[in-house]
Amino acid sequence: MIYQAIGLGLVISLIFSEVMGVAAGGLIVPGYIALYLDQPLRVAGTILAAILTFGSVKILGRFILLYGRRTMVFSVLIGFIFGYLTRYLLVVNAMIDTGIDMSAVTSIGYIIPGLIAYWMNRQGVLETLCTMLMASFIVRLALVLAHGGRLIDVTIG
Repeated sequence: MIYQAIGLGLVISLIFSEVMGVAAGGLIVPGYIALYLDQPLRVAGTILAAILTFGSVKILGRFILLYGRRTMVFSVLIGFIFGYLTRYLLVVNAMIDTGIDMSAVTSIGYIIPGLIAYWMNRQGVLETLCTMLMASFIVRLALVLAHGGRLIDVTIG
């Protein structure tokens, strides 16, 4: 099912890009987000990591000349760090026992927040998030329809 989600995400991303002229946060992002739509806190954690990455890259761009591939590399690298930090917070939360369940707010993967942030930088935050969520819902709907109305939980760690 993961391969189907990624493949459908690629097709939907291409259609959105060609028809509407907006990217869905990277080619593989809608497929991965679609797999986790039943876990909204993980999607929110990924969006939060992407927004933090976007802000960090904007601030870093004031001190370092960022353009093209360099912007992409910094976005993915900083997104990787924020994706890692969401998992690190779980360890800290478990040790301190704050009473707040942070296990559901981890980001989806390590690369996804950086890809989303890169496209936020290129086309805008609202445009990227709306396009990404629409494409993800379409992929999820197609997966549910393809599997006879039921979708087995196949989320990956």
